[in-house]
Amino acid sequence: MASVFSRIIHGELPGEFVWSDEQCVAIMTLNPMKPGHLLVIPREEIDHWDDMPVELGAHLMAVSQKLAKALKRAFPCERVGMMIVGLEVPHVHLHLVPIDAMQDIRLEGLPQAQPEELAENAERIRGAL
Repeated sequence: MASVFSRIIHGELPGEFVWSDEQCVAIMTLNPMKPGHLLVIPREEIDHWDDMPVELGAHLMAVSQKLAKALKRAFPCERVGMMIVGLEVPHVHLHLVPIDAMQDIRLEGLPQAQPEELAENAERIRGAL
């Protein structure tokens, strides 16, 4: 069965995209830690990040760096945090989050964002790219 991310990538489920190329996409997460929180996801369905081909991992990092610079412009912050957790969806994804303190990084107890909020935040990031 396809992961929820594969279903979003293939247009079967809605997603607010801020980046798309032949190897990966970046979408707004439904449960953001902070405004601007997005996910960088390889198109190929790979369960564990340590199983990714090195070249794909390097590409995800290059895209993440470009997106981090856009996040800093769109959502002024001290840093852009990155996490790879992998327990919530069995498809590699990198969390990029504008942060100002360690308390800004968490995955539990997050409210679900409204579609309008995701669209507005995605537009801010695309504008900053």
